[in-house]
Amino acid sequence: MKPDLFQAPDYYLLDELLTDEHKMVRDAAREWVKREVSPIIEDYAQKAEFPTQIIKGLADIGAFGPYIPEEYGGAGLDQISYGLIMQEIERGDSGVRSTASVQSSLVMYPIWKYGNEEQRMKYLPKLASGEFMGCFGLTEPDHGSNPGGMVTNFKDKGDHYLLNGAKMWISNAPFADIAVVWAKDESGRIHGLIVERGMEGFTTPETHNKWSLRASATGELIFDNVKVPKENLLPNKSGLGGPLGCLDSARYGIAWGAIGAAMDCYDTALRYSKERIQFDKPIGATQLQQKKLAEMITEITKAQLLTWRLGVLRNEGKATSAQISMAKRNNVDMALTIARDARQMLGGMGITGEYSIMRHMMNLESVVTYEGTHDIHLLITGMDVTGFAAFK
Repeated sequence: MKPDLFQAPDYYLLDELLTDEHKMVRDAAREWVKREVSPIIEDYAQKAEFPTQIIKGLADIGAFGPYIPEEYGGAGLDQISYGLIMQEIERGDSGVRSTASVQSSLVMYPIWKYGNEEQRMKYLPKLASGEFMGCFGLTEPDHGSNPGGMVTNFKDKGDHYLLNGAKMWISNAPFADIAVVWAKDESGRIHGLIVERGMEGFTTPETHNKWSLRASATGELIFDNVKVPKENLLPNKSGLGGPLGCLDSARYGIAWGAIGAAMDCYDTALRYSKERIQFDKPIGATQLQQKKLAEMITEITKAQLLTWRLGVLRNEGKATSAQISMAKRNNVDMALTIARDARQMLGGMGITGEYSIMRHMMNLESVVTYEGTHDIHLLITGMDVTGFAAFK
């Protein structure tokens, strides 16, 4: 078991832009990842298994709903703290960050923002502590980039709703206690429903044979005449804006998280370049390898500045969905490029589990696709600057 020697790059002294609280929150998450995630994550990725024993630790570092008010069990932190926690967790593994992102932005966020007080008090404290784990049901087998075309639906049966349909590519589904599910009512209007494990007709088959996010549990949500109590409908938001508001929060976290994966690949490649001797000198002393490293640290620094500014805008309530899309698209693409260049620098060793790079690269192939594909986010930016929608 190799020691975690990670040292975070800060080429533009961005720590000076952070408060003491920001740094304390980040450093606590960083130390936890070094102690609890790094030593085990390669084995779990090889086994294609999520390490459920880390759930309590994720809760302890505030990874579940860090911006949720303390009265509901959250840490009451700001958006930059949330981003920094996601950065550190994804430095360990994108799949572990996905688990935390889903719990925070796709389950706790809609209950907090769109739910009533009874729903907040019933679910949020248990989600914050990790006693309950949740998942988010939006994507369907035939409706990914076009979620408004969903066919999952519910009918009013007087004293309950009857839910039918299916969702797929759902992180946390196999072990989730609750699911925030988006479905159409009889008029075609989209609403959020809280579906609890144990409700008759609700099943969560696991998705196997993944080459990516192997240390994350992925599954389907199947609803076969599921009776959902009327009090489980989220009352304060309807329409596609509901799930898209959740995705804004999650995409913001991804923009920070991808920097963590990129940092880990860069740090690994930098250290290797100083130790690997070829032609009687370290490969880091050659021009081609220095070019790769210089480009990596440049792109990481640009991404850090982008997300820090976005975090300030989020704190001020000014960040737009299009701005979040730009950061998600840019930073994940940046991280993928760095992972590929770092893999080349390590040669054959880069494909082994002795180093984290290939695992990050495979994980990022999912991150670049989920919660808005690379191309869809490009079109969101294009629509924002031109005023023309070019999705179809």
